[in-house]
Amino acid sequence: MPRPTKGPRLGGGPAHERMLLGQLASQLFEHRSIQTTEAKAKRLRPVAERLVTFAKRGDLHARRRVMRTINDKTVVHELFTEIAPLVAERQGGYTRITKTGFRKGDNAPMAVIELVLEPVAPKRSSRTRPSSSVSPAVPVEETETVEESAPVEPEAATPEAAEVEESAAQTAEDAPEAEAPAADEPTTPDEKPATPAS
Repeated sequence: MPRPTKGPRLGGGPAHERMLLGQLASQLFEHRSIQTTEAKAKRLRPVAERLVTFAKRGDLHARRRVMRTINDKTVVHELFTEIAPLVAERQGGYTRITKTGFRKGDNAPMAVIELVLEPVAPKRSSRTRPSSSVSPAVPVEETETVEESAPVEPEAATPEAAEVEESAAQTAEDAPEAEAPAADEPTTPDEKPATPAS
């Protein structure tokens, strides 16, 4: 028999193992929490999380994929209509395993596997500054933009404006004359140099 790749082998063969994990997943979604051996809980976790991911998709194909594993239609309906909306904001980690000690008869390690249905609390980034130095967010009001243009008023001549114009004229007279640009160079940056025709 081929060696299994994930964890201990459960049941007598691969088909028995799939059936066993399907029944455990069905009971988990029906009761939200089950107690089983630690090995079975660890093997059930990836199966259950994958089924919840399918349920979050919610389409017919995803429902049929879940029906391959879980044969009970009422449990599948409960998974898609009740459990999936509760974990819609969660990006994974839909199950929690808690070790509960050892079984009395054979001393097998026992664990409780349960669905995590609490709302997701946003994580605080370690790069953010402390809340005391962060200024509170100010709500911004939305305003309508008006595209009407107001009539332009002519500028009134003021004595200050006349003084500024006179001082600018004096500095232009005092400054040395700039050299005229060569014939090959453009006079303004927008103009392109003339290329000689051949």
